[in-house]
Amino acid sequence: MALKTEPMAEQLELFGCIQCGKCTGGCPVARKTVLNMRSLIYHMLVEPELDVYAHPELWDCTCCFTCVERCPKDVRPAELIISLRGQLVESGRIPETVGAALMGIFRQGNPTGIAREDRTAWVNGTPVKAAQEGCEMLYFVGCIPSYDPRVQVVPRALVRAFTAAGLDFGILGTEESCCGNEVRRMGEVGLFEMLVEENGELIRSVGASRLVTTSPHCFNTFRNEYGLDGIEVLHYTQLIAELIEQGRLGFSNEVKKRVTYHDPCFLGKQNHIFDEPRAILKAIPGVKLVEMDRNRERSLCCEGGGGRMWVEGTNLEERLAFQRVQEAAETGAEILAVACPFCLLTLEDAVKVQGLDERLQVMDIMELVDLAL
Repeated sequence: MALKTEPMAEQLELFGCIQCGKCTGGCPVARKTVLNMRSLIYHMLVEPELDVYAHPELWDCTCCFTCVERCPKDVRPAELIISLRGQLVESGRIPETVGAALMGIFRQGNPTGIAREDRTAWVNGTPVKAAQEGCEMLYFVGCIPSYDPRVQVVPRALVRAFTAAGLDFGILGTEESCCGNEVRRMGEVGLFEMLVEENGELIRSVGASRLVTTSPHCFNTFRNEYGLDGIEVLHYTQLIAELIEQGRLGFSNEVKKRVTYHDPCFLGKQNHIFDEPRAILKAIPGVKLVEMDRNRERSLCCEGGGGRMWVEGTNLEERLAFQRVQEAAETGAEILAVACPFCLLTLEDAVKVQGLDERLQVMDIMELVDLAL
C-alpha cells in the first residue's frame, strides 16, 4: 500500500521535526530491530509515498511513548506508527494474532476471545456489588485481570482492600468490555471509537464520581481519550496510596522482603505517576525498597504495550523484559514489584527464561498489600 505523504505529515505535525534523533536514540526497541523513528519521519517528509507492507518493524513499537517524552518539538512520533498501522488494519494486512485479538474484542469484549459470560470468573466467591445498582466508585477490572489466572489474584486483592477501607464500590460484571487502549494503538480506529461510545455511556449511567482501574493501560485511555468529564479517573496505586495516607487502610502483617519496583510505561512515562506506587511499598511493614538504575522516567519498557502482547515483532532473540529482570536481580531484590498486568506477565516469563526463578519473584504491588493486610 502506498501512502500519500503530505496529508499525514500535516495531520501529525511531522513538519516540526528537526531530525535531532532523540526519538530513535531513546527508543528501547531501536537497539534490537530496524525500527528507526527519525528515518521514518524523514522518509514521510521527503518521499511521495511509503509502502507500509515493506515495513514489518511497524509492529515492533510498544507505544511506550519514550519518543514522545523526549521530542523537543512535540511531534509525537509514536502517533505516526499508530497511523501507519491503521492503514494496514484497513487493508486487512495485519499479523494473524493481532487480527484474532481485535476480533475477540469485537465479538466478546476482550482480546482473549473467551466468552463474555466468564468475565466475572475471577470473583471466585468474593462478594462484589454490581455497579449498576449504584455506587460511589466504579472499579473497572480490565480484560487481562478478568481472564488470566495468574493476574486474577490482583482484582481479588483489590476488592479485599476496598472492602477493608469501607469503600462503596461496584463492578460492571459481564457488561464490562475492553477499554480499547491497545485497540487504538494497533490502529483499529473504528473499533476504538465504538468502544469509547459504548463504554462511555455505560460508565456514565452508573453515576459513580470515581473510576479506578487495575491496569495503567485502561487508566491512560479513560483519563486521556474518553472525555469522562465529572468522573475522576484513578489507577489503583493512586487510590491505595490515598487510603493509606488517610489511615483508612492499615497493615497488621510484616513482609520482610527486599523489593525493587518497575515503572510501567503507561503509568510512569505517559501519566507521570511515580510516587504513589513507591509510597505503598514503603508503607508495608518489613519491605525494603531498592531502586534499579533505570527508574521513573528512564524505566525500561517490558515490551508488552502497543499490541505487543499479541504480536512477536521482528526480533525474537532478545526481549526487553530479559534485560529488565537482569537489572532487577542486580539490585539484590527478592521481589520485582509491578503495577500493570502486562508487566506482570512479561516479566514473570522473563524470570523463567533467564533462569532467575530462585533469586527473583515477580509480584503485583497488590499481592504484597494483600499479604500485609
